[in-house]
Amino acid sequence: MKSLPYIFMALLCIVSCNETKEVHTSQDILITNISIIDVVEGAVLNNRNVIIDSGRITRITTKKLPLKNFDLKIDGTGKYLMPGLAEMHAHIPPPTTSRDRIEETLFLYLSNGITTIRGMLGHAMHLELREQAKQGALLSPRIYVSSPSFNGNSVKTKEEAIKKVTQYQKDGYDFLKIHPGIKRAVFDQIIETANHVNIPYAGHVPVEVGIHHALKSNYASIDHVDGFLEGLVPESANVKAEENGFFGYAFTPLADTTKIKELVRLAKEHEVWIVPTQSLFERWFAPISAMELLNQPEMKYMPRSTLESWRKTKLSYMQDESFNENQWLKFDTIRKQLIKRLQKDGHGILLGSDAPQLFNVPGFSIQHEVKGMQSAGLTPLEIITSGTINPAKYFNAMDEFGQVKEGLSADLVILNDNPLENLSALQKINGVFLKGQWISKETIDKKLKTIAENAAKN
Repeated sequence: MKSLPYIFMALLCIVSCNETKEVHTSQDILITNISIIDVVEGAVLNNRNVIIDSGRITRITTKKLPLKNFDLKIDGTGKYLMPGLAEMHAHIPPPTTSRDRIEETLFLYLSNGITTIRGMLGHAMHLELREQAKQGALLSPRIYVSSPSFNGNSVKTKEEAIKKVTQYQKDGYDFLKIHPGIKRAVFDQIIETANHVNIPYAGHVPVEVGIHHALKSNYASIDHVDGFLEGLVPESANVKAEENGFFGYAFTPLADTTKIKELVRLAKEHEVWIVPTQSLFERWFAPISAMELLNQPEMKYMPRSTLESWRKTKLSYMQDESFNENQWLKFDTIRKQLIKRLQKDGHGILLGSDAPQLFNVPGFSIQHEVKGMQSAGLTPLEIITSGTINPAKYFNAMDEFGQVKEGLSADLVILNDNPLENLSALQKINGVFLKGQWISKETIDKKLKTIAENAAKN
């Protein structure tokens, strides 16, 4: 597939938000009379005119500007402009996947207003994609790439830990991905070496490490709220840590929620961000049928072979004798208590759904994640900041993205409704800006139709 920025370089024209246009890459763009979502103050700034030039927001003003000075004009009357979202637990397909399918997956993120992704299982090929996206040669969200997995099989000794951490830092990965199975002594060596070569680490909490030691080890983020439920089990219960089940599910009856306060305190003290991926637990490991999930509209964008694999995996989990709906309800309640307290008193929450994962379709799953965070008690503003300014803080990129602000990259979403009033507005996308490239709703719909047709063939 040729690079879209070059294919459409000649499209210099006047459009409104509802007219048919492809990806537009002109230098001077004016959005008129639009309401801006201020993600810092939680306010709406009405009747703003926004100028985008060379991929950046160059001016925001209430003054009327001469329309003839701009190549592309978008009428924002009655619409809302907000920063693009970040999917902080994303997956980029492996190199065995066709190039077309990889590009389709990246577009699925964009179609839902996601302009930044944090790839959580890296490969050298993903580093190439990161650079192509950065240079505008690939229509893709901004990409951050994890290292290949550190787990009990991939790193068994301290020597391996030193070698791999050092190499992955030299290779240019943005952070290390921690998976289960790592022995405590090997884990400590990973952390020591990572701190020495200055590369962050994030992901799971190995059972032998435990949540207390993990938090004190200054993870950049702990994903899935992993290890926290195990941390609520009293020592007097004398359990075997390796019998924790699905993210601590087996220990649900033993959990002492009065211990949440201490874990939250440690998260704040050690500045550990949390990526809940709540949708994973409300879809994969939850009392909802595979058929109900398969009937959801976004499933048409996934290959039939993938859907069949998901169906089988879902059925195997639900037929497991350890699964009990009442226990799941308690498990879910404790998770939501943790998420709410980690938002209120911890270091902060990052928006991430773990896609593509079981019934989590890239881009669309973030809408399910938003609902899960709402049900945990987070406010619309807290959820919006978890996907905008918080990721910018996490990546030390406050001067690059995360707000609608002069000087920042024009990674933006135009919505038909106000998301501060109703988060369902995040699904009512009128168009997306990616580093100043305009992708209209009609273009998005056209591309999604093609993706669905391709998926049906596989």
